[in-house]
Amino acid sequence: MKKFKLTGTIMLAAGVLLAGCGGENEIAENNANLTNNEDNNTTANDDNVEETENDAAVDSEVFRVAVIPSQSIGEMQTGLDSLQETLTEALDMPVEVEHYPNYNAVVEAINYSHIELAFLGPLTYLIAHEQSGAQAILTQEIDGEPYYYSYMISHVDQPWDSLDEALEDPGPGELDFAFGSISSTSGSLIPGTELVNRGVFEDENNHEFASVRYTGSHDVTARVVEDQTVDIGAIDSAIYDSLVEEGAVDDDQIKVIWQSEQLYQYPWVVPHDMSDELIGEVQEAFINIDDPEILRIFGGASAFVEADDSQYEDVLEAAREFNMLDPETLED
Repeated sequence: MKKFKLTGTIMLAAGVLLAGCGGENEIAENNANLTNNEDNNTTANDDNVEETENDAAVDSEVFRVAVIPSQSIGEMQTGLDSLQETLTEALDMPVEVEHYPNYNAVVEAINYSHIELAFLGPLTYLIAHEQSGAQAILTQEIDGEPYYYSYMISHVDQPWDSLDEALEDPGPGELDFAFGSISSTSGSLIPGTELVNRGVFEDENNHEFASVRYTGSHDVTARVVEDQTVDIGAIDSAIYDSLVEEGAVDDDQIKVIWQSEQLYQYPWVVPHDMSDELIGEVQEAFINIDDPEILRIFGGASAFVEADDSQYEDVLEAAREFNMLDPETLED
């Protein structure tokens, strides 16, 4: 079996990096560019700080929230509308919750304080953290735990019950594989790294599978596994469980053949220059949220809880080791 090497930006699918919750690129109405990155390891330089200060005043009376959706936009809109109303009341100021089309846009916006809050995949947040000092302040618990996993899933009719078995018989050359978003932590980076380490994958064009595709979102990945369009798909465990609970996916038709180590849940991130007072108000507003429509769209969350940068340190060190924090790896 050919052994692929970890090189440069680890070559994970021309960027099998950057996630979360959650976006491949073109956001279609029912296939959002979703949804679990660096060489430089630099914080914002003086020019960046100056530009941040000059631009931070953009419509300062509005609290702007950016979300890169982890499911198709249509699946999330009701909850996002409720979140906007809830935060407007809790913060006593106008709040706008917007979908951002890609990771580059949201990282730039948080770096230059053009938005006040962003919901990001862990690695996308780490790029912003390294560039400008953006801070993680919140995450969500699922069934009381702030962790999730990357899964690789197959249809129950497939003859294997583990990734080892799938790669041995019939072997990767006979398998069609689906990642989620090319910029997803759990739908691309983590499973992609596993496959690189097994010597069967380097990027979208260099692999030992029959085919490799990027679906753009976790819900689409689940569907193409369920209808056997592909043999194996990579997906966020919390989103998968939420899709099953909603009846969007039939759990009886799918089996998990691989599970990653624990991943800390997607962070909510603020710019480096947000005051401690406002951070506290935002944290309190989220901690008090119990609206099921809001909680549902964030992986079927049971609650929002405080978080900080230290909880993503292990992922940061791994990303540094594999040179995955270079913003050039982000999808446009």
